[in-house]
Amino acid sequence: MLGFVPPLPQQPGRPPSSGHMIVCGDDALARRLAVELRFIYGERVTLLLPPGRDASSPETPLTQRGRAAALFGRMSAAMNRAGNANGAAGSGDTNAGVEAVRIMEAPEPSDDVLEEAGIDRAAALALVYDDDERNIRAALTARRLNPRLRLVIRLYNRKLGQHLEELLDQAAAVAMPGIDPALLDASTTVLSDADTAAPALAATALTGSSKIIQAEGLLLRAAERPPPRAGENADPGLCTLALLSSTTNDPAGAEGSDSSGDEAPLLLPDEHTVAAATGRGTVVLEAISRADPDRPATRMGGRGAPLAQVFSRRLRWSALGVALSALALVIASLLTTKDSALKSTYLTLLDILGMNDPAEDAPPARQIIQILSGVAGLLLLPLLIAGVLEAFGTLRTASSLRRPPRGLSGHVVLLGLGKIGTRVLVRLRELDIPVVVVEEDPDARGIPLARSMHVPTVIGDVTQEGALEAAKIRRAHALLALTSIDTTNLEATLYARSVKPDLRVALRLYDDEFATAVYRTLRTAHPQALTRSRSVSHLAAPAFAVAMMGRQILGAVPVERKVMLFAALEVAGHPQLEGHTVEQAFRSGAWRVLAIDTTPPADRNPDLAALPPYAPEGAGDTVPPPSGLVWDLHPGYVLRAQDRVVIAATRRGLAELLRRQRSAASRR
Repeated sequence: MLGFVPPLPQQPGRPPSSGHMIVCGDDALARRLAVELRFIYGERVTLLLPPGRDASSPETPLTQRGRAAALFGRMSAAMNRAGNANGAAGSGDTNAGVEAVRIMEAPEPSDDVLEEAGIDRAAALALVYDDDERNIRAALTARRLNPRLRLVIRLYNRKLGQHLEELLDQAAAVAMPGIDPALLDASTTVLSDADTAAPALAATALTGSSKIIQAEGLLLRAAERPPPRAGENADPGLCTLALLSSTTNDPAGAEGSDSSGDEAPLLLPDEHTVAAATGRGTVVLEAISRADPDRPATRMGGRGAPLAQVFSRRLRWSALGVALSALALVIASLLTTKDSALKSTYLTLLDILGMNDPAEDAPPARQIIQILSGVAGLLLLPLLIAGVLEAFGTLRTASSLRRPPRGLSGHVVLLGLGKIGTRVLVRLRELDIPVVVVEEDPDARGIPLARSMHVPTVIGDVTQEGALEAAKIRRAHALLALTSIDTTNLEATLYARSVKPDLRVALRLYDDEFATAVYRTLRTAHPQALTRSRSVSHLAAPAFAVAMMGRQILGAVPVERKVMLFAALEVAGHPQLEGHTVEQAFRSGAWRVLAIDTTPPADRNPDLAALPPYAPEGAGDTVPPPSGLVWDLHPGYVLRAQDRVVIAATRRGLAELLRRQRSAASRR
């Protein structure tokens, strides 16, 4: 059952150390999370994976262990290169003295398996299986085996996750009656990789994409801005969070990942670096606004079918023609007879419906009008029959999927309605962006949602030309290829680019090397079009890792293929923050203090990502209380131990802060 990663030597049979962390999962997120904890935070990690497809066959890169070993091997080599490059600067190796990742294989995280993994001595456990039920079952088992364990659980169901957090925290409180409330708040964290990655994926489909971070009822917008033109000065916003790679607009340039060297994007640069970086795009903290909890949600789709959806355009024009004919007959009757307007209208309608007696003794003008009215009545009969048939067909298919309208343009084509695609669809519709979905499986998870939202949907293979043509790809604004298969996303993207070279494209790709090659090739072939490659596990893993460390993550913002974290920290215990001014606490390329919570510690909201409490209805004053977060910071403000701050940090910067905190605590 027990296995070890070949590229990383270690001592067989050595039990896991006290305070180590356990990661259980069955997909890319588990491997990415183990990489974050091992190579970024320097933690001892046990990775529990399901067995390979065939235990008797030699290990191949397609097995879970093979993929994990390859990923750890690449990360180990990259870390060694980084350590050698930074050794002269005295930065130290995050992974110095840390044993290699321990890999176990088991079908289920049962009692025996978790005990063998060292659950009784573990500091934290991450359950990131793709199956919510398996994660819940394992969480209940783990809480029983170790009540002090910090749990991080991956759940797609948000409401169930809230109830599970309360249940597991109550179980911990019952098992440990004297537990510190602050420790109890961090004992269970439920996250969703789909919710973490969806905002970044949806933003790639927008012009001037921005990312939204929420903190205590305030919305922070991190906006990506293009390089300024000659003679123009870049607007730094409230502060510059990142410089995009120097080759963003160079088709032959390297992709903005950690392996791009000097051409890579720079996170949290200082003012001198920003001033010297001419011709580079930026990511800035653009605006801060208050979240409105009472704002009604954007209507995803009408409950009833509107007139345009019930009756076709041809039928509507025909009905208008008959109505105009009836009006003309009424006017003619008024002009040729001495009847009142009401009587003329009444008689004309009777003639049209064939309910009036023949006008034998009437003047010739009245007889002519009656004949014309009868002709109009003959036209009305098939019109009524067609209307009834169309209405019946519309009501019969009201629960079926809509087809893309003929004149649709400027929309986003979304490929795949799995967990990620469904969340991205909701995000796009909340922004009132027109979407056309292409999904191969008619029973996919997001199909009922697309039906209820009246989102045009094409059922078919996304790699087939007909499916994308049916989605009006030639008139689309952007393409989001979010299926779980890399080659499928690439094939659909290549065809879409062949029919519309300037199409904005975002691909969901897992392998970094493959993503880099795809990114560079597409950018070289189509230099005027925006191309982005995104890995859901790469976007979500940092948030899960921060939760494993017992810290609150407010959001993760992708900067090309790097990730910047927004986190809430207590200043106490951080020697590089406590007693320093805001200006002194800033570390270029590592972290930056953005806000300070001035609320007294006893009155603070433990969850900064949640909205603050509002006055109940009928209480008189319904205005939300002012937030305790102060964003307009004076550089000379001295950070005190009782302060809580919101910081923007790189993954390595946050790891260094936590490592220094542990070192200071051990010295005390």
